Amino acid sequence: MDRRLEGRGDRASDRARARRDGPPLSRFTRLAVTHALMMAGDAAMVVALADSIFFSVDLDAARTQVMLFLGVSFAPFLVIAPLIGPWIDRISGGRRLVVQIVAAVRVVLMALMAVNVDGFALFPLVFASLVLQKTYTVCKSALVPSTVRSEAELVEANSKLGLVSGITGAVAVVPAGILLTVVGPPAALLYGAALFAAGAVSSRRLAPEVVAPADDDAEGELASPSLRLATVVMTVLRANVGFTFFHLAFWLRTEDGGTILFALAVGASAVATMAGNALAPRIRSALREESMLSGALVLGAAAGLGLAVLGEPVAGILVAAVVNFAAAIGRLAFESVVQRDAPGANHGRAFATFETRFQFAWAGAAFTAVAIRAPGAVGLAVVGITSALALVHLQLGERSPVHRALSTRRRRRSIGRRTSSAAPRRAGTDRPAAPRDDGARTTGSAERSVSRRPGEGRGPGSRRPARRERATGPGPRSRSASAKRRRR
Repeated sequence: MDRRLEGRGDRASDRARARRDGPPLSRFTRLAVTHALMMAGDAAMVVALADSIFFSVDLDAARTQVMLFLGVSFAPFLVIAPLIGPWIDRISGGRRLVVQIVAAVRVVLMALMAVNVDGFALFPLVFASLVLQKTYTVCKSALVPSTVRSEAELVEANSKLGLVSGITGAVAVVPAGILLTVVGPPAALLYGAALFAAGAVSSRRLAPEVVAPADDDAEGELASPSLRLATVVMTVLRANVGFTFFHLAFWLRTEDGGTILFALAVGASAVATMAGNALAPRIRSALREESMLSGALVLGAAAGLGLAVLGEPVAGILVAAVVNFAAAIGRLAFESVVQRDAPGANHGRAFATFETRFQFAWAGAAFTAVAIRAPGAVGLAVVGITSALALVHLQLGERSPVHRALSTRRRRRSIGRRTSSAAPRRAGTDRPAAPRDDGARTTGSAERSVSRRPGEGRGPGSRRPARRERATGPGPRSRSASAKRRRR
């Protein structure tokens, strides 16, 4: 009796502790919290350095510094990523460890930037932070597949993370702006350091998953023609984002009120990215992935070529918004293509590999924007022409015989899967049939055959129809016989 009371007391204390602490956080929630803190720290850095990086340094000096550190910072990343990436993927908690290191190092960099906010040492610190930002993005892309229960939830998870990034960035900008106005850039940078420190603590709760096991041999699926076309399109979309950002940063500096105009461009880009992440799942339910990629390129080409005619700073802000919206739509379509055409590949490593390529496209386009020194309207036209050429490449690739044959084969496979999944419902009841082995299916068929011919067979399925036949017999003899049995 005492043991029963003790057991009940333990269970009651466990329930009370669960109510007090709340339900345990899911893997996706833990990643979302870490992602929100990291993106909030990035937003604080952008607010704190918007005036220092581009508007308080001589224009030629700023261009030289940006070009130098874009090249120096991404050159080692180009060599290290293909070598270290697969090794990290096979370690339990390897990507989680990288996220922790990135967050901790960014705390140190933000503190050093607060001390050197007025010196040229600020430039290497800022671009080291940009490299770490891209490194975190690659690791986050590799961790997302391990936080969902099925491949169908993968696109939705990435869309939610995009919304989390936009919302937390917009919220974190407000305290950073107040600190920048009242105290100065160092206070805003220290505020960002605190956010990254919180992100480092939160990253310790990430699941120590192995992103890619050692026996993963399905990478050949990543070389399909449709996936190659989608990779080219997504590379162009990400390159447009990097080119537009740095083009506007130096172009708007020459205009009156350049700081405000650039802040409006950054804000419009963030809002457009959030809108793209919110609308992309609905668009995907109505359109094919290739149609979404084509639509994203059409938006970029129309905005770049159409607004280049105006040549005003407002046109540049609109182009920035459209380019980021198109990139958000294209990213979700690309992820769908990876799931559809490479179901056997390890998606954690695949997304990390593709994200590394896209980050290099972003950096190369940014370097080009800083190097060519194009006028405002010319830079917008470059965005439109690049998108138009990518659209032509996509259309020609979709019309190739190889692509058409693969599309036909894919449609036949999808029809076959739908037919096989619908077969149990047609053969049995209206409810989905539970998975059974061959013996269970044989028994079920015997039950159905016995119910059609009562009296045959001696298994469990033959008894119930026999009783049902006797119970429903019309003669009075059956009723009297059952009464005699009840008396006995």
